[in-house]
Amino acid sequence: MHDGQYVFTQIMNLITWRRFQTCVARYQDDYRVRQFRCADYFRVMLLAQFTYRESLRDVVSCLRAVPQKLYHMGIHSPISRSTISDATQHRE
Repeated sequence: MHDGQYVFTQIMNLITWRRFQTCVARYQDDYRVRQFRCADYFRVMLLAQFTYRESLRDVVSCLRAVPQKLYHMGIHSPISRSTISDATQHRE
């Protein structure tokens, strides 16, 4: 049985979240965003990079394969392809 932390969690612990939130606040990236915040978007995109996902559909299917672990990865918003697509367009 697994006793330690997942690799993704260990990598996320290296990030200084106070500095991340300072950058988000400085550039007002969460302005008028209700559900899919910058931190959730960052976690999803980081997971997509680490698992070599090639498309939004591939990312969503990967995340839906383990729904019970999303909360523990820090992703608190519902994940769908349109949500990720809208977030990407908003943050360009």
